[in-house]
Amino acid sequence: MFRSRSKEEKAPTGKVTADLSKQPRDPEAPKGRPTPKRSEAQGSRRARANSAPLDRKAAMKRQREARRADLAKQREALASGDERYLPARDKGPVRRFVRDFVDSRFCIAEFFLPLAVVILVLSMIRVAQLQNIALLLWLGVIVLIVVDSIGLTIRLKKQLRERFPDEPKRGAVAYGLMRTLQMRRLRLPKPQVKRGERP
Repeated sequence: MFRSRSKEEKAPTGKVTADLSKQPRDPEAPKGRPTPKRSEAQGSRRARANSAPLDRKAAMKRQREARRADLAKQREALASGDERYLPARDKGPVRRFVRDFVDSRFCIAEFFLPLAVVILVLSMIRVAQLQNIALLLWLGVIVLIVVDSIGLTIRLKKQLRERFPDEPKRGAVAYGLMRTLQMRRLRLPKPQVKRGERP
């Protein structure tokens, strides 16, 4: 059981050929190359350690370039409406229909920012009548936006139920309402339909 092996049993100490290296190596057999000296092993380990940050820097640089290319494609898609490269929130037939539905109509909410600037200027003028007019305008604009948004929500929900009965519609109405708050020329993705043209 504990006897030493005879010389005949030992594997030959010649170099292992390339064909044998493909087969699983016997743990008792020699590895076919001399064991490196400690100084050589430490030197190669140090060289690998020193080159790792350079590799990491190169990998980070490649990653940044890939991210830049993706963002450029997304910007082009937002301008052209190309579905393949749009961000996840804008993808899909439901979102495209919501965009077209909103873009084909006049919405009071899209004029909110210009009206807000006018009302702010009127309220800063120290004339009591102008300040009262500004306050009434402010209330009127808010009421009109709320009424218009409720009407748009009802019509949009009805259209979505008819056109996409089996598609997930979660967040689609809120997506449309947020789009109404943006001025038409500043909307992204860019409008693909004209006003009055029904999707």
